[in-house]
Amino acid sequence: MTENDLLLLNAYIDGELDPAHVLEFEQRLAEDRALADERARIEALRGAMRERLPRATASPELRRRVAALARPFAIDWGARRRGLGAMAASIAVAFAVGSAATYLAIRGDREEPELLVSSHMRALMASQPVEVASSDRHTVKPWFNGKLPQSPRVIDLAAQGFPLAGGRIDVISLTPAPTLVYRARQHVISLTALPVSLRSRGPIRPIDGYNVVEWTDGTLAYWAVSDLAAPELENFAKAFRAGDAEP
Repeated sequence: MTENDLLLLNAYIDGELDPAHVLEFEQRLAEDRALADERARIEALRGAMRERLPRATASPELRRRVAALARPFAIDWGARRRGLGAMAASIAVAFAVGSAATYLAIRGDREEPELLVSSHMRALMASQPVEVASSDRHTVKPWFNGKLPQSPRVIDLAAQGFPLAGGRIDVISLTPAPTLVYRARQHVISLTALPVSLRSRGPIRPIDGYNVVEWTDGTLAYWAVSDLAAPELENFAKAFRAGDAEP
């Protein structure tokens, strides 16, 4: 069983494979006893974690977001409709809190660097690691508008040996985040912008063969992930920080 098999297995269990790949992977599960046994082991472990770990409580920030989602149900439609709205709002709250609890139980104590490396690896497993493919920053930056509250800086680094390949949106710690994708020869660099509150809380070490570099710029923390050698990834970070972002 290869490392790629394990990545596909976890993506399958998490419901992250598209329907075509689900059918293909289920056929592999039927034919590969070792892979099927590993699936059973992982699902049993996750079930035990959900049963034994303390129930997570929603943070004030999550409660604020859920309250914002529930506001449409507060419209005065009369007594009956208000009752239905309250019921729907309660269901929305229960669903959001339950989803958060499941997420925390599965995530465990994984920190942002590990989550970012996992997102980078999943992108590499896809048919292409971008949702918008372009080397033109004037195409990539506007693509994020309307999808996220804030677009990242987009720097043209082709002259420095790091051409822009495009962008995508990842979800890190329940936060949708813009990710720029650059290339260095055959290597892929994922550069994700997160709120500065999610910046690193300690030294960052290589994870599963991937290097991670992090820095802050105003209200954002930028994270670069790649299998590039650490000095070259540092050079990319320096070039990005020094680059000029046109409006």
